[in-house]
Amino acid sequence: MDDRRTTDGRASHWEKDAGAPEASAFMKVTVPKSATEVKGAVQINPQEDIHLLSFVTDEKTAVRIAEDLRPEKPLRTRNQAPPSPTELFGHLGLAEPESEKGVRWAGVCPPCVSDDRRSKVQWIQIHVLAPDAARTRVYLQAF
Repeated sequence: MDDRRTTDGRASHWEKDAGAPEASAFMKVTVPKSATEVKGAVQINPQEDIHLLSFVTDEKTAVRIAEDLRPEKPLRTRNQAPPSPTELFGHLGLAEPESEKGVRWAGVCPPCVSDDRRSKVQWIQIHVLAPDAARTRVYLQAF
């Protein structure tokens, strides 16, 4: 993907031709072939573009994707009050993961853990929400 970042103070905007394939490629996360409800977007910002990816899969696959990010700590429920929602996933027609009860989270700085696959990613976080035993929604956000 071309570097379309603006540096002249223009406001952020959603890249109209960028979706799940572009977000997946940036994050170096493969969407499982069996995944459903695959959604993605790229928000172009003056300093850092934000890549969003979400899909529904099974719990085991969601945990495996989280582990592949190499976070220092495994998926966990946040102990403190959740941060104020940023309204990013709302662009995809989804509730913000931080607002969902029972959501688990992990985050990582790929360069900090020597993940050469993701050397251009400064931060990636995953939220995993299992609304029922058969389905688990994965939310990924990276910049």
